[in-house]
Amino acid sequence: MGDRWHVEVDRSLCIGSAQCTHLAPTAFHLDSAMQSHPADPETDANERILEAAEGCPVEAIMITLLGSGEAVFPPEE
Repeated sequence: MGDRWHVEVDRSLCIGSAQCTHLAPTAFHLDSAMQSHPADPETDANERILEAAEGCPVEAIMITLLGSGEAVFPPEE
């Protein structure tokens, strides 16, 4: 079995660019305030979700390993 991720969007940072919904349309959706939300906060590791996090212009998407909480994105400095 592969890694499981916890996906979170910091709505205080989200500017509603919708990059995440373009890169991973099944993983993110925008609410009426144009804020991104993960479709499922607990999900299997997925390259599209990682691309969406990397493509977010304000780095509002955080991904951690489920269980350990180890950072997947953004990487710890």
